Amino acid sequence: MKTRIKHIIQQGVETKTCAFSGWVRSVRASKDVCFIVINDGSTIDGIQVVAESTLSNFSYVSRLGTGSAVTVSGILVESPASGQKWEVMAGTIEIVGEADAAYPLQKKRHSFEYLRTISHLRPRTNTFGALFRLRSRLAQAVHRFFSEHDFLYVNTPIITASDCEGAGDLFRVSTLDASDPPVLNGHPDFSQDFFGQKTGLTVSGQLEGELFALAFGDIYTFGPTFRAENSNTARHASEFWMIEPEMAFATLADNADLAEKFITWLCRFALEECADDMAFFDKHIENGLIERINRVAYANFARMEYSDAIELLQRSGATFTYPVEWGLDLQTEHERYITEQIVGGPTFILNYPKDIKAFYMRQNDDGRTVAAMDLLVPKIGEIIGGSQREERLDRLEVRMTEMGIATEPLWWYLDSRRWGSCPHAGFGLGFERLVMYLSGMENIRDVIPFPRTPRHCEF
Repeated sequence: MKTRIKHIIQQGVETKTCAFSGWVRSVRASKDVCFIVINDGSTIDGIQVVAESTLSNFSYVSRLGTGSAVTVSGILVESPASGQKWEVMAGTIEIVGEADAAYPLQKKRHSFEYLRTISHLRPRTNTFGALFRLRSRLAQAVHRFFSEHDFLYVNTPIITASDCEGAGDLFRVSTLDASDPPVLNGHPDFSQDFFGQKTGLTVSGQLEGELFALAFGDIYTFGPTFRAENSNTARHASEFWMIEPEMAFATLADNADLAEKFITWLCRFALEECADDMAFFDKHIENGLIERINRVAYANFARMEYSDAIELLQRSGATFTYPVEWGLDLQTEHERYITEQIVGGPTFILNYPKDIKAFYMRQNDDGRTVAAMDLLVPKIGEIIGGSQREERLDRLEVRMTEMGIATEPLWWYLDSRRWGSCPHAGFGLGFERLVMYLSGMENIRDVIPFPRTPRHCEF
């Protein structure tokens, strides 16, 4: 019976017969023996297969190309070579799928830029094998965390008529004839569209998540989100995944408590449950990664008022590219300075000016700020953003009017404040940003299987 290479290595019973399938990573052949390293994606380490000249198809096997798919059966023995505990003495090697010299991954190291052009093949490399194993385990860990804390998992819509952030960066969803749409008053007549109105791909499941929080107490969403922002930075993608919990009967302080517990739990999970892949990242991607993650996993998170953060930055004597003034949003350079120079660890910034935040955030009594929070961590700055939501109908309607947000399309959202409203709060964590942080990878295009960015939608 076929076994995963990871389990063969873990069990490690000498002279045990084993069978497995995978892809050839390297071949070293001489007249009498051939050494083949095979990986099946289950672990960062492949396993070395020793094929002797007595093998019935030895001449064929010794000419195998990198990338070929094979099935092997043989005996597991201790390896005399350094760097590996076990190897397999081949009894049979079946060539399932050949790969010739044109296979693009012949070299051991390729630039990430090059590998993005062959996203369909890059999972076969060590780096992306480790990365997508980590991503998979973290996705499972997210569900495990919220399940253990009695949060309800909600699937919020991908197609929506609402723009949660009010930024207008939605991808439009339409069945109208793009070359000749029906027109009303000089504009496309979306009343004749499939949904009878203008719709797009969601930028957030938050608003719908709030509705469920006001019925179930604690809920979370975890799904794809989209933003038609023409940005080509290393931190922006047009398609990405968001984790968004919402809690009823909760304040901003409760929100920060959950965010701290969530991040430290995920950091510890990665260090403990993905140890081999994390060691690979520490060695090949970012030296000191494990130490950096450890410092967050067991830290006490600081909490700082936005106004105090501005004052500390202004008094620091540091020179910044972007201005530091009350009323302006913090930039990455400011966030990193706070966590790396002022605090020396993870920091919540609380109560931002209302004019730079979304309409749904709860207005504070000072009339200037809202109950918003950002969690900042060393190296990247903001990793989580959230707020206590405005639960008071009159305040919410006034704020929407002030910001020019039409209330009619969001009648259902306002209804949630009309009947049985209560204080509630939530936050968003970009899944790709989390994977970047825990792996040390620098570009969002390298932590999502098939990145979607402006002018790039291959594969």
